[in-house]
Amino acid sequence: MTRGPEPAPVPATLGPVAAGALVFGSSAAVLVVELTALRLLAPYLGLTLETSTIVIGIALAAIAAGAWAGGRAADTMPPRNALGPLLAASGVAVAATPFVVRAAGETAGSGGALLVAMLAILVPGALLSAVSPMVTKLVLTDLAETGSVVGRLSGIGTVGAIAGTVLTGFVFVAALPVSAVLVTTGVLLVVAAVAVELRVRGVRAAVLPAVLLVPGAVGAALGPGQCEAETVYHCAQVLTDPERPTGRVLVLDGLRHSYVDLEDPTHLEFEYVQALAAVADTGFPADTPLAAYHLGGGGLTLPRYLAQARPGTTSVVSEIDPGVLELDEERLGLVTRAGLEVRVEDARLGVRTLGTDSRDLVVGDAFGGLSVPWHLTTREALTEVRRVLRPDGVYAANLIDHAPLGFARAELATMRTVFDHVALAADPVTLARGVGAGGNLVAIGSDAPLDLPALREGFAAQGLAWGVVEGAELDTWVGDAMVLTDDHAPVDQLLTPYPTARRPVV
Repeated sequence: MTRGPEPAPVPATLGPVAAGALVFGSSAAVLVVELTALRLLAPYLGLTLETSTIVIGIALAAIAAGAWAGGRAADTMPPRNALGPLLAASGVAVAATPFVVRAAGETAGSGGALLVAMLAILVPGALLSAVSPMVTKLVLTDLAETGSVVGRLSGIGTVGAIAGTVLTGFVFVAALPVSAVLVTTGVLLVVAAVAVELRVRGVRAAVLPAVLLVPGAVGAALGPGQCEAETVYHCAQVLTDPERPTGRVLVLDGLRHSYVDLEDPTHLEFEYVQALAAVADTGFPADTPLAAYHLGGGGLTLPRYLAQARPGTTSVVSEIDPGVLELDEERLGLVTRAGLEVRVEDARLGVRTLGTDSRDLVVGDAFGGLSVPWHLTTREALTEVRRVLRPDGVYAANLIDHAPLGFARAELATMRTVFDHVALAADPVTLARGVGAGGNLVAIGSDAPLDLPALREGFAAQGLAWGVVEGAELDTWVGDAMVLTDDHAPVDQLLTPYPTARRPVV
């Protein structure tokens, strides 16, 4: 019996370039979604280590689930029929993410935002991660080449993930609002879906993905929670005080960071700023110009106050977010003048550039969400602060914590290993460590004795009902709190979140 000719193998529907592009792009998109999710959640959960851990963990779970499910599906159905729908569905989900996360955050609070964000990361992440095994099955026509095909596509996917990470962190977030980044990513995914459908299933199959994009894109563009400006680090707004026409409030990630009176730099609205000003006013002779350094800028309320109250004062400010400084100039009336130097830099790096014994006053007022960045809290960081202070210089830091005040106690314990004299100022309930205690606290350190009776009088002059503790009373207050070091500073874990009804001023 004569055997007929062997049937010709079915050609792959995707060439190596197209297959690599799909794997590269889908892997990159997963990391774009992961990083931007951190920005979306910041107004509702803060930029903490726990938030980052949750987002990374969900993204890894999505990648694992998608790779497993995609591989199983590739063995039970034609991959060519699944690629287009996978890309289209993920594109719609990505484009809709800003709308659904912000809507949940504003209607259901932090819990709702977190739940929706989990789904917003998990769904598109799993769909996109299923692309790689589908493409692998589609292009694998010879079992003898299994290793090279799988290895090549795996490597391409990893390079795509790296590209998505780097471009998002250094380019996309700096150049575009988060909503624009996600909508654009969703559009590109749908365009890829259309291209795949055109190639493998024809024009009719390509129409539906483009139509499905519209609801997600419109929702993301017009949904609630839009920022006035999305800076490199923050969702920022400037609000007018309805009770004071010249008053402006800088709001970063939903928290009031600074209050500026456009016509009166000496008007200090927030209590913690009044306390910091009292430290300066009582720690040095009246009307004497100071050389000050500020870790964190915000609305530059205190540098403006010092310039007005103490003519001739020079202030150097380290502010890490250039977008905040743009708002200072455009909306908060900041005018660069002699005696004020504002640097775009991380404060831990900025303090190193200052000369030894060059500053009378150092003010710590830098925040990422509700937390002082951990690397500004450690013994090593405070040792640098002490280095730049003159022998009679003073360090004053704004802290935020809530009962049981684990972070605040640890920071005071750390300051006491660096400075000869340390005191703490806060409202009486917080100093008593009573139930519900918390809010803003001002920690004060110096190698020279602190004139605390004068400081109490300064608080009273500001109309501030704050108390001050030091010595044995502070010993009891700090207790057995840990000392924070560069090797071990679990600030996010020590910090107790605030009840929604008591959002602090940072």
